[in-house]
Amino acid sequence: MRVSTINRNKKSICTIILIVINVVVFFALSFIGQTEDGEFMLRFGASYTPYVIENKEYYRLFTSMFLHFGFQHLANNMVMLGFVGWNVEAEAGKVRFLIIYLLSGLIGNIVSTIWDLRTVTDGGYAVSAGASGAVYGIIGCALGIALLNKGRIGNLSQRGLIIMILLGIYYGATAGNIDNAAHIGGLVSGFLLTLIIYRRQKTVRSDY
Repeated sequence: MRVSTINRNKKSICTIILIVINVVVFFALSFIGQTEDGEFMLRFGASYTPYVIENKEYYRLFTSMFLHFGFQHLANNMVMLGFVGWNVEAEAGKVRFLIIYLLSGLIGNIVSTIWDLRTVTDGGYAVSAGASGAVYGIIGCALGIALLNKGRIGNLSQRGLIIMILLGIYYGATAGNIDNAAHIGGLVSGFLLTLIIYRRQKTVRSDY
């Protein structure tokens, strides 16, 4: 008999909690204002490079991870988080999952801020928000685990993850309102963090 140390039938509770938090925050803000209005979102913690750098409002690098510009933005991120996060949390464990999610989101936002500072020359900084940096961190984590686990993680294959990443980056590069720097920063940091803190789960064997 082979008994895996991972019970994939257990609910990935952290993934569910993160989705619930994002959804609750979105609808709470929707009741009092327009979530597609940059000025409104700034009041509640969206990221804006001049505020982060000049006003030292570093908390925005964290709070912006739980804000979304409109329902479609929210839905896209939460569907991806649910789809990939369910498998990653079951494989990596709750603590590692949360560490990678939060750190990837923060690093993605830091990369985005640095990119703004290096590329924006006319003062036309954009207001930024969304969980996509953290979600891409989880995708990077899934790719890292798949590489270490002979090409798969749960229901996800290494090939499928690579296709997903390439399509996401291509879309981010061609769409005008996508923060691709945060996506890539989150993706790379999630992958590297996985190589540092992930340990492959063992399988227990018994003859009876």
